[in-house]
Amino acid sequence: MKVYVGLSGGVDSAVSAALLKEQGHQVIGAFIKIWRPEFIECPWQKERLDAMRVCAYLGIPFKEIDLSEEYKKAVIDDLVEQYAHGATPNPDVLCNRHIKFGAFKEWAFREGAEKIATGHYARTDGVHLMRGKDTNKDQSYFLWQLTRDDLAKTIFPVGEYTKPDVRALAEQFNLPVARKHDSQGLCFVGDVSMEEFLARYLPLEKGVVLDESGVVIGEHDGAALYTPGKRHGFRVNHPSAERTALYVIAVDTKANTISVAPSLESAYVHEVRLRASHWISDPAEKVVSAQTRYRETPIHCRIEGDKVFFEERHLAPRGQSLVVYDGDKLIGGGIIT
Repeated sequence: MKVYVGLSGGVDSAVSAALLKEQGHQVIGAFIKIWRPEFIECPWQKERLDAMRVCAYLGIPFKEIDLSEEYKKAVIDDLVEQYAHGATPNPDVLCNRHIKFGAFKEWAFREGAEKIATGHYARTDGVHLMRGKDTNKDQSYFLWQLTRDDLAKTIFPVGEYTKPDVRALAEQFNLPVARKHDSQGLCFVGDVSMEEFLARYLPLEKGVVLDESGVVIGEHDGAALYTPGKRHGFRVNHPSAERTALYVIAVDTKANTISVAPSLESAYVHEVRLRASHWISDPAEKVVSAQTRYRETPIHCRIEGDKVFFEERHLAPRGQSLVVYDGDKLIGGGIIT
């Protein structure tokens, strides 16, 4: 088959391309250029060069698609708007839906692709989406918005391997990026924190920190910068709380306040409502498990329409993706409201 592989310049996507070529497919390497703000240094040119080196070594064509405008609109603008309203979106979910399995997929098929491939640690049989074999690297959580059409047209070559296996394969194939370190986080954030990034785009003002009873005990730098579970970045100046470890348990961007408590469990809930739900399989009448954050231990829950009822109280920040599984099979999910 003619397979377009999204090459990031990293090891996982390079090994994906090598495996597909070894299997006899006609492989085309494609580098996706995304938007980066001018004030953050991001080595995308080096990533592009590494992707080109992989293609040259494997003897496959190299192509590039500039999705900067689409990325800015679908990922960055959405992320900033949600933070402004006190929600905490997941940019990787947005990127997968709108960029890799949106604009990139559409472009690849216009170019003549029969399949696309990425370096995600996930598995599919063309109908279902399953966790990757490596439980520590499994990235299915970020792919919950994929459709049956996406799955029918996608290959995840490294999904059946562990990360050490992939590293070994990279050495075995003698790939030029075999010993390259994994990238950390999103490139557009670079070496600055999310708080520093958002400060460039949101009109932030200092506000008050409240305890559970509503008493003012300190000051923060702008409510939009905080999410339930955060322990740092605010200042406490009340005698009753100065020596106590405190967690953010609520955020009110309209009032520009955050509430904190000595126990994170104060932010736990028994149920949540979802918006923009998407189901690959029917979750009804099943005991399923859910994750509200990447790499957390799944918790049993029950799905009734757009409501999710947890077996035990759980931290579920607004804006995060709640992803539902039946064993290793991903059923779907939604955005927590």
